[in-house]
Parts: sequence; C-alpha cells; structure tokens
Amino acid sequence: MGRDKKATIEVQGSDITVLSIAYGDFISLTDMAKKFGDDSLIYSWMRNRNTLEFLGIWEQLHNPDFKGGEFETFKTQAGLNSFHLTPRKWIEATGAMGLQSRAGRYGGTYAHKDLAFEFGSWLSPEFKLYLIKEFQRLKDDENRRLSLAWNLNRTLSKLNYRIHTDAIKAHLIPAIVTPEQVAITYATEADILNVALFGQTARQWRDANPKLEGNMREYATVEQLLVLANIEGMNAEFIHMGLIQGERLKRLNEIAIRQMRTLTLAVNLKVLGGGKEADEK
Repeated sequence: MGRDKKATIEVQGSDITVLSIAYGDFISLTDMAKKFGDDSLIYSWMRNRNTLEFLGIWEQLHNPDFKGGEFETFKTQAGLNSFHLTPRKWIEATGAMGLQSRAGRYGGTYAHKDLAFEFGSWLSPEFKLYLIKEFQRLKDDENRRLSLAWNLNRTLSKLNYRIHTDAIKAHLIPAIVTPEQVAITYATEADILNVALFGQTARQWRDANPKLEGNMREYATVEQLLVLANIEGMNAEFIHMGLIQGERLKRLNEIAIRQMRTLTLAVNLKVLGGGKEADEK
C-alpha cells in the first residue's frame, strides 16, 4: 500500500490510532472498542443489519471491485442468532476496502473514517462527536504545516530550476539545435537530479506508478523538495565548472544522501524535543 503515515489522537482520555494510506484515512476500531470493552464490540456491531447495509452501500459507492452477491448473502443472514461476521471474513468474502484487518506493529481492525465515525456513533454519540473533533484538529494541523512548508520549498525548487536551465542553455546545448533536441537535453539533466535524489528517472517512476497523476516530484516529501532545490543550484555550478554528467551525478548523489540524513536527524530530534516539552507542560 505504499508508505503509511501514523498519528495518534486523544479522545476522552483514550489514544486512537489514525493511519493515512493511499486511499484515505483509517481509524483504529480496536482502539475505539478498548475504551468501552474489547474487540467483541466490533463483532457485535457488524452483526447488526443496519451496520451491514451501511458497510455494503459504502463499498458500492467507493469500491468498483466490491462483490455485491456475497454482500446480499450476508444481508439475508443478518439478524439470525447464528449469524457471526468478523472484519477478516467480510473483507475476504466481498473484497471490501473500507475495513482493514492488520497484523504487526499497527495491528488491529481499522476502518475508513466514514465507517469509523459510524462505529463511534454506535458506541456512544458523545464519543463520536469528540472523535470527529479531534480527527479534524489533526487534519487541520497537518494541512497547515504541509501547505506552508511544501509551498515554500516548491517555490525554492522552481527558482533554482530557472538557474539550472539557464546553465544548461549556456554550457550544454550546441549553437544550432532543434526544439526536440533541446527538450531531450533538459529531460536528461532533470533525470540526473531525479536519479541522484529519488534513485530513478521520470520514465521509470511513471512506469512503476501508472495510476498516479503528475510526476514524482509532486509526491515528494518536504525534505526531498528542499534537497532538490539545493542540488539544482549545485548542478548548475557543476555545469559551469565543466564537469561531465557522470561526475556530477556521483557528487549530487553524495550531497543528497548527506543532506537527507541531516534533515531526517533534525526532524527526529525536533519530534523528540517537542514530546519532552509537551510532557513537562
């Protein structure tokens, strides 16, 4: 599923895990159930006919691979004393994507936020309202930080790209070239930066991610964009110095590795420091 982002929100004294994955935000039903009892509450909730219909309708709206026939079978059994449904059984039988049963570090049952809020309402209307409030606070904080930092570094990247392309025009492109040759030269230089920082060319990224729109830089982290802005300027200087592409790629890669290590360490220290400060308060 790619790289998942984990966060924790506190709802009425209970820590609730939130995972942001490729197709949405998922909230731990296991954490929610612990506040009111244990995992058996999830199974009781899923036995309810209204719950089953809600889950099925959500899947029909969001999941083109949802198996409606299996859903109808479950729906005819709902309400019977013998009916028992677990998240894993639901997922395996119907191909549902709104629920996830995870093992390992972040183990437990997770649900898309739409479904998690519904479970919260079933547990306690008051709890659901506090859950929505804290979840929204989390997303507002994330969006605020990402918007400021991402836009700043994206702007730096664009400014350095102008310096970079000017250097290419002055030092790499022959006096008489076709527009197609100019484009190929620019693409090659852009891919030097891509390989130095991301480990792959733009075409390799597109081939590996056919369902994603845009380019790999649109999916870069704030730290990657900052390093990209730096190595763009450095590549322009290396071009002025007359270094060949192979040598420039090697140097840029070494710089990117060193700077990413430094930035990652700085972010980790900041997070640890923030946690300590919060505990002292």
